[in-house]
Amino acid sequence: MESAGRAQTARDRIPRIDPYGFERPEDFDYAAYEEFFSTYLAILTRRAIKWSRLLKGGGGVQKSMTLKRYIRKGVPLEHRARVWMGVSGAQAQMDRNPGYYRRLLQGEKDGSLEEAIRTDMNRTFPDNVWFRKGSDPCLQRTLYNVLLAYGHHNRGVGYCQGMNFLAGHLILVTRSEEDSFWLLDALVGRILPADYYSPSMLGLKTDQEVLGELVRTKLPAVGALMDSHGLLWTLVVSRWFICLFVDVLPVETVLRIWDCLFNEGSKIIFRVALTLIKQHQALILEATSVPDICEKFKEITRGSFVTECHTFMRKIFSESGSLSRASIARLRERCRARLLAQG
Repeated sequence: MESAGRAQTARDRIPRIDPYGFERPEDFDYAAYEEFFSTYLAILTRRAIKWSRLLKGGGGVQKSMTLKRYIRKGVPLEHRARVWMGVSGAQAQMDRNPGYYRRLLQGEKDGSLEEAIRTDMNRTFPDNVWFRKGSDPCLQRTLYNVLLAYGHHNRGVGYCQGMNFLAGHLILVTRSEEDSFWLLDALVGRILPADYYSPSMLGLKTDQEVLGELVRTKLPAVGALMDSHGLLWTLVVSRWFICLFVDVLPVETVLRIWDCLFNEGSKIIFRVALTLIKQHQALILEATSVPDICEKFKEITRGSFVTECHTFMRKIFSESGSLSRASIARLRERCRARLLAQG
């Protein structure tokens, strides 16, 4: 009775819509969230003071070991857009190409590209109040512009499902069309391997195979379970990779992951995936069928472990073990060659 009262009190105190415009789900654990956030708020306050000192003067953001350490501990929301723009190279690209974004929007339009983007507008964050028609501000037009400009900029990719979630997430952080465009360019064009969002999605499929290889090495029991059922990794983790955990993990946790993704590169995706699997290895190993395994992989993206983003981010660097760029590059080369040989 007492715990029910606590839950109701927390529900009364915590807004139904989070700071990023997402409606909290019906089964949202208000009491657990309040307990976590009361501690996390103190951490955020301390970090904000340190970040303000680090970034004073308003100049460019320079990569350093201090900045890497700060980023791993979380970037305050008020500094996030500036830090992402700096460490990803997006700011430098934008400065080198003044007026380019507007020219992309004013140029000749590709009808099939426009149609593909329009189809996904209402599917993008239906649980976010700012992405609904009639909302004020309505971010659908902003999202459409960013995706259209990117499709004209990178004709080899054009538009691929999943990119709407990446661009939408960037818009929620930057509140700037042009910044979001250049950050999307940094992600798709430089941070992620080539062919992630091409029609063949070879880069994406390769990385799912790389995760399979890493699991076989680091978590052999889970690897053996997957192999014994002939289960392809794409069936359980494709959304993790396509959306870079957007709309998979809680928004605050995704933002912390992206802080590191923009600064340290795409191997962060493997750190997150391995940590999720390792933390829930016992649960996954209870599965006795393919549908059961798929359900367990959905379960592990929910609950207190992923909500408590500060602890979660510490774990992705302590639990996933050594992951050098060179070893990831070798695995990618091997998995890509195998996929190409399979046709």
